[in-house]
Amino acid sequence: MSQYKEKGIHRGVSTYCWDQELYWTMDLEDILMNMQDIGAYGLEILADGVIKGYPNPTNDWLDKWFGMIEKYEVVPVEYGHWVESRMFRDRDYTSDEALNMLVHDIKLASFMGFRVMRTKLGVCDETLTPVPNWKEFIKRALPYAEKYNVVMCPEIHAPTLLNDRMIEEYCEFIDKEQTKHFGLNIDFGVFQIDNPMFKFIPGWDPNRPTYSKPEDLIPLLPYVYCCHAKFYNMNENFEETSIPYKEVIDVMKKHNWNGYLLSEYEGPNKDVPGYSTTQVRRHHVMLKRLLGE
Repeated sequence: MSQYKEKGIHRGVSTYCWDQELYWTMDLEDILMNMQDIGAYGLEILADGVIKGYPNPTNDWLDKWFGMIEKYEVVPVEYGHWVESRMFRDRDYTSDEALNMLVHDIKLASFMGFRVMRTKLGVCDETLTPVPNWKEFIKRALPYAEKYNVVMCPEIHAPTLLNDRMIEEYCEFIDKEQTKHFGLNIDFGVFQIDNPMFKFIPGWDPNRPTYSKPEDLIPLLPYVYCCHAKFYNMNENFEETSIPYKEVIDVMKKHNWNGYLLSEYEGPNKDVPGYSTTQVRRHHVMLKRLLGE
């Protein structure tokens, strides 16, 4: 299958929904079967938690991977990985070390069929400000991303706000480099109303908003290649109870955004067999309704 069957908004799933069941009560093939059953064909994997032998999978594992994505008609959409810049207690990764890690993941993601990478950068503070040398090693990685036809996308995740200065810096970098190989992944948790995590952040400014508005997304859409359709609770009426999904998706539809919404369940009971599966199924009932499928 092609990366995008046609223009528009498409549905997918992240393996993170089952991170506490994967390889305990279910395996990767079980996830792909569930995806096919609900008609959500776009897949995000978290590379180090899914790929056996990561970062150097065996040929046997890769053969099984290609067989499964063909069997279940899966579109490899986003390859989740980390630039472990804060690996050491006494220093950050050098740009050379970060680049070497990036290039390895770029090659593996491309080989496995992914075209978008959720490139998680090391951060310096509670609002997820990236490490100071991110521009240097990302710029050096751009020729490799172009060669292997992938886009590196840091995840914009709460408590970051969509109008924070760091998001402007990402967009300014993209414009300056005139690149199509670095972009954004928007996590819908930025829209969660009254997110309880903020009260635990030391020194949090009580005058600072705790969530972004759906319209804050508009100027960023040209830079967005993929979205984590984060959700915390799908009730029996197929409604997410803390994120204004209709308003967010209406903005994306009105401005003709093309790409995948990847379900990412981050609620309770993920260790209860079958619970996440039920939540994901409810989530896709809602997405189908909002997308007009």
